[in-house]
Amino acid sequence: MKIVYLGSPADSVPPLRALVDAGHEVALVVTRPDARRGRGTAASGSPVKVAALELGLPVVTPARSSDAIADLEASGATLGVVVAYGQILRPAFLAALPDGFVNLHFSLLPRWRGAAPVERAILAGDAETGVCLMDVEAGLDTGGVYASVRVPIGDDETAGELHARLVAAGTQLLVDHLDSVPGRAPEPQAGETTYAEKLSVDEFALDPARPAAELARLVRAGNPRPGAWCMVAGRRLKVWRAHSANAGDQAVGTLTKSGALATADGVLVLDDVQPEGKRAMTGAAFVAGVARDARRLDSR
Repeated sequence: MKIVYLGSPADSVPPLRALVDAGHEVALVVTRPDARRGRGTAASGSPVKVAALELGLPVVTPARSSDAIADLEASGATLGVVVAYGQILRPAFLAALPDGFVNLHFSLLPRWRGAAPVERAILAGDAETGVCLMDVEAGLDTGGVYASVRVPIGDDETAGELHARLVAAGTQLLVDHLDSVPGRAPEPQAGETTYAEKLSVDEFALDPARPAAELARLVRAGNPRPGAWCMVAGRRLKVWRAHSANAGDQAVGTLTKSGALATADGVLVLDDVQPEGKRAMTGAAFVAGVARDARRLDSR
């Protein structure tokens, strides 16, 4: 099948490579413009742009997706495949290809439509999530579903780890079902709709007034981005891994000698933390370096 591929981050690279390996003709790759990444000063291409050039595929990097409509029409492709492209696709853009567009969405729609479905599923305590191969409409993740796969969420799994498994499952889903999309009507979404709002750094602040189990989910959902955090002795502490345990007798907000945070319901054991400007270490090692009278979270 002759397709146009739209994607930008590293998560979009495995599906692109798999489609090429499966024999699909990728007539054009559309990705976000070059930008500064990491600590370098020079602009560089998105991971998808780098992979596409390695594969010898034509690439465009429009500032707005609508700027690429003429490129789509000239490509000769019939179907578009979208995986984390990062821009809203307007109706005029969606009408540029005769068979429309499909998208890999990392949830079991209509649960968690929107920008951060993986992290919101963890925060809500969901036992499972999944991937949908869906039709792209002008509405936010409202299109029908061609195929889906269910994926259980591990008790200690971080958002990064879950995302990697979902990308693998979604890549296989795409390869298995893409040929059957043209000319077939997708199944309408069924069930209660929820929305996965964009993440903010502030909502990943650890508040000891909340139960420890809830904070443990916050830590998992914030790994690797944006990272759960708290303030100790005036400096920010990132918490990368933690688990909840039974309550001790410490005052809420206190850091115990063993590296746990006393909360309103139980303790949050800080397994892996990173003080501002320092290397990662265990919670116990961090607490050992804090003055005894400062072993508590700063008030907000």
